[in-house]
Amino acid sequence: MASVDVEAVKCACEDCVCVVPLAKAVSRDGKAFCCDECADGHPHHAGCDHAGCACHG
Repeated sequence: MASVDVEAVKCACEDCVCVVPLAKAVSRDGKAFCCDECADGHPHHAGCDHAGCACHG
C-alpha cells in the first residue's frame, strides 16, 4: 500500500482548530479555511460544525 503525502494547513480562522488539506480548503484573500462559515468570518456566529471545534467567530 502506497502512502500519499497531502499538504494540509490550519484553518485561517483564529478560533478554529481544524486542519484542512489544501486541495479541499476554501480560499479567501490568499488564506485557507476549512469551510465557508470560517472564510466568511462567521457572520451569523455559526460554528464550522467539525468534531472537536467550537469556533463561532
